[in-house]
Amino acid sequence: MDDLARQKATSDSSILSSLVAPKRRKESNNIPAGGGGGGEGRGVGIEEQEPEGGGAGGRRRGGGGGGVGFQLLTRFLTVLGGKRAHRTAAKTGKEFLPTEGLNAMDYDKTVEAMDTQDDNEIDPPNIQNLTNAVAPPTAAANGGGGGANADVGGEAMALDDQDYMNDEVRSEATFSFQIPKFSRLTESVLSPPYYVRNLPWKILAMPRTNENAVAPGKGLGFFLQCNGESSSNNWNCSASAELRLLKVDTNVEPFIRRIRHTFCMQENDWGFSSFMNWQEIMDPANGFIENDTITLQVHVNAEPPRGIFWDSKKHTGYVGLKNQGATCYMNSLLQTLYFTNQLRKAVYKMPTEADDDCKSVALALQRVFHDLQTQNKPVGTKKLTKSFGWDALDSFMQHDVQEFLRVLLDKLENKMKGTSLEGTIPKLFEGKMISYIKCQNVDYTSRRTETFYDIQLNIKGKKNIQESFRDYIATEILDDDNKYDAGEHGLQKAEKGILFSKFPPVLHLHLMRFQYDPISDNSVKFNDRFEFDEMINLDPFLEKPEDTPATYILHAVLVHSGDNHGGHYVVYINPKNDGKWCKFDDDVVCRCTRTEAIEQNYGGHDNELNLRHSSNAYMLVYVRESVVHQVLEEVKESDIPEELLERLNEQRRIQQARRIERTEASSFVNLNVLLSDYMEVHQKSDLFDATTAAYRTLKVRKTLDLATVAVQIGRAFKIEHGQFRLWEVKKPSNQKPHKFEYIDPSSAETCSKYASPETKHSCTIFLELPLPGRTELEPAKITFEDTLLFFKCYDPVDKRLNYCGHGLYKPSTTVAELARDLCKRAYFEPDTELQLYEVVDINKAQKITDQFQTLQTALALLGHGTIIVFEKLHPPQENLEFPTCEAYFKDLFCRMEVVFLDTLIPNDTGFTLDLSSESTYDQIAKAVGRRINVNPYEIQFFKSKNYSDLPGQPLSHSFGGSLRDVLQYSKTKTIRKLFYQKLSININELENKKQFRCLYLMPNLKEEKELILYPNKNGTVRDLLEEARKVIEFGEASTKQLRISELSKNRLSPGPADDTPLDQLHDYTENPFVQKSSIGNQIMYRIEEVAEDEVALGESEMLVPVLHFTKDISSVFGIPFFIRAVQDETYASLKERMKKKLVVSDKEWEKYRLAIITEHIDYIDDEMIQINLEMFRGDRTDPHSRTFLGLEHINKNTKRSRFNYMEKAIKIYN
Repeated sequence: MDDLARQKATSDSSILSSLVAPKRRKESNNIPAGGGGGGEGRGVGIEEQEPEGGGAGGRRRGGGGGGVGFQLLTRFLTVLGGKRAHRTAAKTGKEFLPTEGLNAMDYDKTVEAMDTQDDNEIDPPNIQNLTNAVAPPTAAANGGGGGANADVGGEAMALDDQDYMNDEVRSEATFSFQIPKFSRLTESVLSPPYYVRNLPWKILAMPRTNENAVAPGKGLGFFLQCNGESSSNNWNCSASAELRLLKVDTNVEPFIRRIRHTFCMQENDWGFSSFMNWQEIMDPANGFIENDTITLQVHVNAEPPRGIFWDSKKHTGYVGLKNQGATCYMNSLLQTLYFTNQLRKAVYKMPTEADDDCKSVALALQRVFHDLQTQNKPVGTKKLTKSFGWDALDSFMQHDVQEFLRVLLDKLENKMKGTSLEGTIPKLFEGKMISYIKCQNVDYTSRRTETFYDIQLNIKGKKNIQESFRDYIATEILDDDNKYDAGEHGLQKAEKGILFSKFPPVLHLHLMRFQYDPISDNSVKFNDRFEFDEMINLDPFLEKPEDTPATYILHAVLVHSGDNHGGHYVVYINPKNDGKWCKFDDDVVCRCTRTEAIEQNYGGHDNELNLRHSSNAYMLVYVRESVVHQVLEEVKESDIPEELLERLNEQRRIQQARRIERTEASSFVNLNVLLSDYMEVHQKSDLFDATTAAYRTLKVRKTLDLATVAVQIGRAFKIEHGQFRLWEVKKPSNQKPHKFEYIDPSSAETCSKYASPETKHSCTIFLELPLPGRTELEPAKITFEDTLLFFKCYDPVDKRLNYCGHGLYKPSTTVAELARDLCKRAYFEPDTELQLYEVVDINKAQKITDQFQTLQTALALLGHGTIIVFEKLHPPQENLEFPTCEAYFKDLFCRMEVVFLDTLIPNDTGFTLDLSSESTYDQIAKAVGRRINVNPYEIQFFKSKNYSDLPGQPLSHSFGGSLRDVLQYSKTKTIRKLFYQKLSININELENKKQFRCLYLMPNLKEEKELILYPNKNGTVRDLLEEARKVIEFGEASTKQLRISELSKNRLSPGPADDTPLDQLHDYTENPFVQKSSIGNQIMYRIEEVAEDEVALGESEMLVPVLHFTKDISSVFGIPFFIRAVQDETYASLKERMKKKLVVSDKEWEKYRLAIITEHIDYIDDEMIQINLEMFRGDRTDPHSRTFLGLEHINKNTKRSRFNYMEKAIKIYN
């Protein structure tokens, strides 16, 4: 470097030198980046290595350029790792994708609200080349081409994307950088910036020496830098890129390496320290250099940056939805419904004038849609989920999108009934299909028409939508043992299949990526490649052509990234059907190309890298071409009813006022005014409880002077000036009583003294009023000697501390003088002997022994707020529990609050008792018995586990310790808990009994409740059922016969025989009502009444278990039951008995489908088939090996029993 260049680099503070410091080159020599050449790349052999950071991490402006004074920050990887990756690439003949820096999807993504993010604009840097060693490099940048066949990353780009690709907010771009006099390159060089996602991107190149490689030598360092000039440390941007070394002959493919990285200030460049061996580049035979010039090229594809203000409305015209924790699935679907413009218009017109703001789903959806249409910032959905009846936990639960869509549309359809909008939902989304069975040898066909709102397409082993639809309507031949019973025609060979008779205007296709795996007994995700076109024709799948062609245009692609355990959801939408796609990722909306929206979401493996894509489409929305303009017609302000606009605008004005109020909160102080009335009802040793006191709060500006505050308080309480005094109540510390400080109204101080974060801008004020029966304060004026004292009288009979007012006393007052005054306050005889105490701690009172001492001498904590407790020296009677104040305070010191929780009530909030830590078992039982009105000897207690909020071991009724011993593991600051349950027997009898918890199925088959039975320990199942008969209330028509069965994951099996000893039943698990079988399945026992037609089963009859499910076997719900089945009867006859047993209406029953459940689902579309009972006999010990009957229908009652821990479905409660 010459002196002129060095001076220029030093003097320009805004631009960093692009020279490589010797220290940096020295560090680069020690990078263990992999071995020598020999690897097969695209073009020539390469030096194998992982990508790494090439710059200093951007700790100063331009740090990525490796300027003077910067230290190299490099990602180190082992040579072995590089070799392994290289060998894999060599085998396949494909380029090796470096995985260093691969940013895995954040499954627990917490989205920051965009309106709270940093909105600093990025100032494009003025880059200069300061290298004197070579001629100034040139850069050529493009947006991927400008013609119809423009190339972006080797793929054709649609004309609709061209304008977007030339915009600085585009998601991807290709730009080049020529380096002349390459052989003389000794320092790093930076290209001019090129803008993607509003961030500057540059190519960084430098010579690097790798002495630790298998074949040491000089190489070319090639890095991509992002936002290198920024000094902000809270931004990041995830991107993938191809780093290319171009051939001189442009018809020959370049040498390519790929990176994927999340760029940030600490790692603002990423690439390869030895992209290619220097000699291989210099060899003219390899075709990389001409006239001592090489050309580097980058194709980058970036996500919108985080931590930097991204104006979605400005860049796209649309705004996103805020994520509440795990509501990205809901956000994706809401955006899809929002851009179904015909539906949005209907939503606006729903009648919500009389709806509750908090509980109306329709009104909340109207608000969300209106905000999406009119706001400039991301829209919140908390009010919407609150209207669903969801709590905070529901918002952190990811749900099935298809189920959520069905429930929401059902809710909207019900809201529209009886209005002019009725039928809107079916008109938009409802299609029809025909299930048929056609005999091949006789003229007989069975047909049934069904409606659908969405279609589930199997993708496993299917290439595209057409193949999936062909599979959907594929026929099944019923032959041999599975022939069709055609009535008078007998058993016939038949063809069974499905045809579509009508496709809806808006077609929702759910790709079945999540399917049940019987081997793992879990739902798994299939990431197979599945292609879908921007336009499809479904005429071949119709029974007969409709009035208009069934040609559909792709409107939205909902994408899931992750696996069956969790992930993230986004949606790509073409809002106006103009080819301009947008990506909606919660609160961030950005433009994207057609390729990003469609081809890149096919799933499957990367064509070149053998990596399986976990990010792929799971739901597609198509709009019928013939009605696309009607469905997507622009929604204008005039389409929103005026009364709705007024209501929403009024709500917005109220919210704005509340925001202003919160903003101005720091300018005000809350004065919590306390009267002595509350002190009279407070029965503790202190004067009041700050958390429950009945304050009257006044909000005043903190600039207000105390004199004005006094006037305002007088007006508020209608008290004349001079008839009250104000005292500031200080916050107590270390269990000490409250201290008071007189507020001088003549003081020039302002309320700002009370405005501190520690006090939360609030202050407690004691309003001193004249004593009862008097009209003026005594004394009228306060002096510095006067001390405010408070008094309480102890009543040993009622064990109470009665408030006896307050007064101002001088320190020279003697204890005897004070005692005479206290007799008057308590209405005692004047000569009553008193014992006085000073409250020095809220749990401790110190006796005052010398009656002739002054208060100054006798009191340890004399000051404003000192509490004096007094009592009669001689108690009125004997045998009192706490005859003296001392004894009372001793008990008070041992007192603790204990929360008692009923183990039989799910999520019981319990009740709190104030008990002594020295309480015995009997005392605890009596206290709880009084509280719940139960015999104390019919209560059993359980210790609380010290590591969880679950009941632990039962507490023996002969326990000789105290309450302190029971709660010995409870931490001081935690809530102390004890669990209990009510018994039906005396606890003394429990020792000879076996406690058995089970379920009892009510005769209506709609409710299960828990039973706790106490059979003898050496009893049998028969004895258990006898115990059950004692507690079950049988109806008049009941058979009064009971049976026991086993439940496992909503699957029902016959229970053990009546003569089975109870000790042979499965051992208890930690949850006493759940048993575990020898094969590891969780089992619950259930007792139920035997129906009249099931009492005596014939040889050709058996009980068949039936379960409820929706969609697939993994979505089992509800209460399973037994149905009596007869050999060779038809399924129609059996289904009719089910209908009567379940008491389901005819209209509702039409939506039920009967199926045979094994490892898969076989629907019984022809209900005239006869039943073969042999197929339902199986291994009783393994319910998963048995065959069941299943009823498929919508789960309308999603209430979960306390035992179905893993079952969680969607419900909109309101």
